[in-house]
Amino acid sequence: MLRLRDIGFEAAAALLARHGLVLHRVADGAPIPGSYWGEPEAGVIGSAVHARADTPVHSLLHEACHLIVLPAERRALVHTDASDSDAEEDATCYLQILLADELPGVGRERLMADMDAWGYSFRLGSTRAWFERDAEDARRWLSVRGLAAPRDPATTS
Repeated sequence: MLRLRDIGFEAAAALLARHGLVLHRVADGAPIPGSYWGEPEAGVIGSAVHARADTPVHSLLHEACHLIVLPAERRALVHTDASDSDAEEDATCYLQILLADELPGVGRERLMADMDAWGYSFRLGSTRAWFERDAEDARRWLSVRGLAAPRDPATTS
């Protein structure tokens, strides 16, 4: 499982900043504020994502994407639990895969493998199968909001 310490905080912080978010570095061993799943998983409060060096990259991206898909007025109210629908959850999963390509040393292939290893559950059995063959609703949800192209060129033949 790829951890934040493996890629460094700088690239992750820069990616989040491009989306109006702040990455707060939590000291090793300290509790992670706003962590829904518990440590070492990332936490969210408002426009901030909280993570330690041992936080999995997929968790950091997932929680950040929960905030990215929210309108500013909803984002400001978030503390720990950011999702309120299956459609939003699917959009979050899809977007985290896209954003993995923007982090050096990560990429969508590695992220999808880590998502499977962590236990993300998709009806086609794997993150890759869902992303490539069953995520049209998530892609459309993101496209309508200007967060992704209507069809990801990497998934077309």
